[in-house]
Amino acid sequence: MMKAVLCTMLAAGALFAQGPAKTYTGVITDTMCGADHAHMGVNPESKCVIECVKNGGGKYKYALLVGKDIYVLSDQQSPERFAAKKVTVTGVLYAKTGVLKVARIAPAR
Repeated sequence: MMKAVLCTMLAAGALFAQGPAKTYTGVITDTMCGADHAHMGVNPESKCVIECVKNGGGKYKYALLVGKDIYVLSDQQSPERFAAKKVTVTGVLYAKTGVLKVARIAPAR
């Protein structure tokens, strides 16, 4: 019983330490091209984003471009339909790794 209580407290502490979910608004991109897709010569940009992720052999990921910052998204399925579009992502950012743990992705208003 004591172990279960201790494990629950540690798990809760870890979640609390990550901080609450926040909202980030930016453009869905990929980790290869980032903010500049012109050098790839693939149009439209949404096609470039999708192709980079699909053909990168797992090396390139969907990401959120917020200003000059790029955050790798934990959800690698949902972003495809928003490729090169402005979205609002709700989630927890792990600053050390640059990964944004996605709770929700929606078109930006």
